[in-house]
Amino acid sequence: MKTKHLSILLIVLSQIFFGQKKAENIKTAQEFFTVTSDSTKLFTRISGTGDLCIYVHGGPGMWSDSFENLKGKNLESRLKMVYYDQRGSGRSFAATQNNYSVDRMVEDIEDVRKNLGSPKVYLMSHSFGGIIATSYAAKYGENLKGLILVNSTLFLNNSVISQVAYANKLAGTKIEIKDDQFMPALSEAMGALNDKGLMYKLLTDSPKNMEILNKIDEKRPEENGFRNNVWSMNEYFEDFTKLTADVKVPVLVVTGTEDHAVGPDHYKLFKFPNQKIAKIKGGHLLYFENNPEFLHSVFGFIGKKN
Repeated sequence: MKTKHLSILLIVLSQIFFGQKKAENIKTAQEFFTVTSDSTKLFTRISGTGDLCIYVHGGPGMWSDSFENLKGKNLESRLKMVYYDQRGSGRSFAATQNNYSVDRMVEDIEDVRKNLGSPKVYLMSHSFGGIIATSYAAKYGENLKGLILVNSTLFLNNSVISQVAYANKLAGTKIEIKDDQFMPALSEAMGALNDKGLMYKLLTDSPKNMEILNKIDEKRPEENGFRNNVWSMNEYFEDFTKLTADVKVPVLVVTGTEDHAVGPDHYKLFKFPNQKIAKIKGGHLLYFENNPEFLHSVFGFIGKKN
C-alpha cells in the first residue's frame, strides 16, 4: 500500500490529469456545474427518486464519485441524491478567490440548495465532510429535514488520536503525541503501517475493498486547491463537536464499530438534542461493506422502508 492513499482521514490521491476544459464539456441532464455566489463552479450530479439529499464527501480533497459508486447510489431508490464535489476537489474548479474557509464551504452547500429550488433537504456527510455539514446545520438548520453523519469526524485531533493508537496496535509501535504535535505523530504512524503493508486497515479490513476503491479513484482529477490549502488553516482543527448541542434538527449518526479512521468512539462526543445512533459492524467504508444495514438505518431515519 502506498502512502499516497492517506491524509488525516485517509484520502486516495490520484496523479491522472483531468483538465478544466474536459470538465466543462459535461452536458447531460443530470450533471452540471453549480455556480456559487463567488463564481466558483462546482460539479453537481443528481440521481434518484424521493426527497433531496445533498452528499458532502470527505477528504479533504476527495470527491463524491467514490461514495456514489461504492453502493452509495443504492440510496437513490428512496432519495434523490445530489452529489457535488467541493471547491478545489474532484471535478470542481478551484476557488476563484482562493477561499476555502469553513464558512465558504457552508455557503457552497447553500448555493447548491438554492440552485435546486428546494426549501428543505437532507444533508449527508462522510468522514471530513462532517465538519462542513455540521457547520451548515448550525447556520442553516431551518433548511434541513435532517442531518445524516456517516463515520464523520467533528474534531480532527481526536480522530488522529484514534489513528495513532490503532497504528501502534497493528504495527507494534509506541508512537506518542507529544506537546500537541498531532501531525508529526500521525506521519510517523502512517509510515509504520506502510512499512508493514497494513495501511488499508484504517479504511477497511479487506484488501479487495481497498483495490475496488483505488480503481474508482484512479479516475479522480488531480489536486486543484482545497487539500493544498486546508492543512494551513487552523479553523479546521477546531473542536466542532461544540456546535452539536445547538443543532436542533433530527440527526442520524451512523458509526462503524471498526472505524479507526474517525474513531469507533468518536460519536460519543456528539451532543445533538435530537440524535439517533446507528452502530453498524464495519470500518470507514461501512456503507460499502455492510450496505443493507446502512440503507436500513438511513431509510428508517427518513421514514421509508427499504
